[in-house]
Amino acid sequence: MGKLIYAAITSLDGYIEDEDGKFDWAVPDEEVLAFINDQERPVGTYLYGRRMYETMVGWETDPTLAGQSPLMRDFAEIWQAADKIVYSATLETVSTARTRIERGFDPEAVRQLKATAERDITVGGPNLAAHAFKAGLVDECHLYLAPILVGGGKQSLTNDVRLRLELLDERRFGNGMVHLRYRTGT
Repeated sequence: MGKLIYAAITSLDGYIEDEDGKFDWAVPDEEVLAFINDQERPVGTYLYGRRMYETMVGWETDPTLAGQSPLMRDFAEIWQAADKIVYSATLETVSTARTRIERGFDPEAVRQLKATAERDITVGGPNLAAHAFKAGLVDECHLYLAPILVGGGKQSLTNDVRLRLELLDERRFGNGMVHLRYRTGT
């Protein structure tokens, strides 16, 4: 059985993008990216909303991303090897392999996916993650805290879920970023 993991790079004040929709401040350096790659290797399926999918699609469709460094190439290969499920009522087609569209988030279908998965599953983006948190599907939460305050924007976590978390691991990086790994439901 795979775990369902929510992972996000977030500002210290809790945003994945600022009020202008920018997240250039969240780009991981080589040390952080190497760690992220190791965290992503066990992932067999990515669950995305349309916007997050459109942000991530470049890892398959834009060869210049993977060409920037060996670590970025490694991430692109990890991402391309996994299945992707995009939840969208408006997206007509996908532009990546191993990708399918679902018109709505079905908690029971995700529960069944978890039960039969041999590898971990991640849910990307706070809007879709909110549905998974509310349905009690998220097993772990991985937050990468960037040493910046952006003052507003899109929150990394939903306001309307109350959930106790157990800290499983923490890691500090040379650039000031911190990774916090929590188990849910304790």
